Amino acid sequence: MTSMATKYSPLSFTIFSSLLLILLATTSSSAQAIKAAHGFSSIKEATVKDIQLAFKQNQLTSRKLVELYLKQISRLNPVLKGVLEVNPDALYQADKADHERKFKAHGSLSPLHGIPILLKDNIATKDKLNTTAGSYALLGSVVQRDAGVVTKLRKAGAIILGKATLSEWSQYRSNAVPSGWNARKGQGKSPYTMGDPCGSSSGSAISVAANMAAVSLGTETDGSILCPSSNNLVVGIKPTVGLTSRAGVIPISPRQDSVGPICRTVADAVYVLDAIVGIDHYDNATIETSQYIPKGGYAQFLKTNGLRAKRVGIVRDFYNIGNDTIATQIVEQHLKTLRKQGTILVDNLKITNIGEIYMPSNEDIALAAEFKRYINAYLKELVVSPVRSLADLIAFNKENSKLERLDYGQDLFIKAESTNGIGNAEKAALLNLAKLTREGFVKLMTKNKLDAIVTPGNIVSRVLAIGGFPGVIVPAGYGSDRKPFGLCFGGLKGSEPKLIEIAYGFEQATKIRKPPKLTT
Repeated sequence: MTSMATKYSPLSFTIFSSLLLILLATTSSSAQAIKAAHGFSSIKEATVKDIQLAFKQNQLTSRKLVELYLKQISRLNPVLKGVLEVNPDALYQADKADHERKFKAHGSLSPLHGIPILLKDNIATKDKLNTTAGSYALLGSVVQRDAGVVTKLRKAGAIILGKATLSEWSQYRSNAVPSGWNARKGQGKSPYTMGDPCGSSSGSAISVAANMAAVSLGTETDGSILCPSSNNLVVGIKPTVGLTSRAGVIPISPRQDSVGPICRTVADAVYVLDAIVGIDHYDNATIETSQYIPKGGYAQFLKTNGLRAKRVGIVRDFYNIGNDTIATQIVEQHLKTLRKQGTILVDNLKITNIGEIYMPSNEDIALAAEFKRYINAYLKELVVSPVRSLADLIAFNKENSKLERLDYGQDLFIKAESTNGIGNAEKAALLNLAKLTREGFVKLMTKNKLDAIVTPGNIVSRVLAIGGFPGVIVPAGYGSDRKPFGLCFGGLKGSEPKLIEIAYGFEQATKIRKPPKLTT
C-alpha cells in the first residue's frame, strides 16, 4: 500500500488560487552552459543524460557525484529541510558503481546506473536508513525487506542517497498538521518561496528542485506527488495505481496509493519510471496492471513532436482562478502553445458530477477504514518496532506530545481507529466513488475521445485519485510572488505513453523550469 494525501483536499480552490499568481518565467539556462562555465564541479540542473555522458567521457565518477550532492545537502538542507537522512553507505555504493562501469559496456547499463536517488521516508529500505514516515514512533524499526521499487532501483544500479522528508504520515495524521512538516525534521520549505512546499512528498520535490539530488521518488494517495511538484517547479509522474509496486511502502490505501518519480525534467522522470514499473509478487495489483507497460519501455515516448494530433480536453471548472488576470493570461498562453504544436484542444467540457466528486465524504469514509486495516498489517509485519498497531501510534503521540507536536492533533488517526472494517457505510462509499468515476471522468474521456485533459496546478488530483488514474505535471510558470505552478495532464488507466508524449512536448516547447535563487 502506498501513500499520501495533499493537505487533504488535493488542492483546494483556495490553495490553488494562491498558487496561480503567475508571471511567465524566462527560459532556464541549460545544464550544458553551466558545465561549460564551471566544469562538472557544478551539479546545478544536471540531468541523467548529462551525468551519464560525463561518466562515459571520464569527466565524472559516481563517488565525485555523490560528494557533490552531499555538499549541497550540507549547505542547503539546514534551511530547506528536504532531506531527512543521508545514507551512510552512499559512497560505498558509488564506488561499486564506478567499479562496475569499468568492466561493463556502457550501453549495457541502465540510465540510472550510478545515479543518486532520494526516497520519500515512507519507502522501506533494508539497510542503515530508517523508514519512519517522519515520525519518532517508527525510529529504530526494522523492515523485512526493501520496498519493491527499491529492489528494482538497486537492480538498475541506482545509488540510494538517503530519505526525503514528507508531511508526517503522508498527511494522514491530522488535517491540522502543516504541509511539509514532520516531527523528526520539522518544517520543509520551498526553495522558491521559503513557504509551503505542499505535501506529502514535500522533501522529494524540495530536494530535486534545489539540486540536492539528481532524482527522487514520492508517493501519492491524493495529490501528494502532483502538488509538491507544482509548488517546487519540478516534474512529477503519478502512475496508474498498481503500475509501480506499493509493497514495503507505509500505506494509506492500496486502492489509491501510487509510487512515482519527482525530477527536474520529464526525461529524468521517465528514466526512473522505466526502472520501477513491473510485476512484484508482494503487490498483486502489479500483475494485472503490467499489461499497460509498453514493450520497449517508456523512454521511447520522449518525442519533441509529442503534442501533434493529441486530443486534449479543457474542463473550465478547473480554471476558476478568481480575479487573477495574470494567471489567466499565462494559462491561456500555454493553451495557445499546445495548439501551435498541433494539439487538438476540445474546450468548454464538463464533468457533470464534479461537485459531488469534490465533496470529500465518500473518499474520507473509505480511506479511514482502509488506513486502519493496512497500517495495522504493515506494523505487524515489521521485524522490530516499538509500535504494532494504529492504537499504539495514537498512544505514542499522547505519551510524546511535545516531541510529536500533538497540538497539531491526530484526528485522522482517531477517526480511522474508530472504524471496524469495511462495513455497510464503507461499501456504499466505495460503490459511489466507482460510480462517480464511471459517470464522470471516464465518460468525459471516452465520449470526447480524449488522450488527456489539461489543468493548471494539481486541482484535478482528486478525480485522478479516486479512479486510480495517472497524471503528469510539468513546470508552467511563477506567480508575482515567485510561487511556481505546473500544468497537469491526466488520462485513463495505462495512458502513460500518451501523457509522456504530451508532457515532454509541452516541456520542450516552453522550457519554463529554472533553478531557485538561493543565497544560503
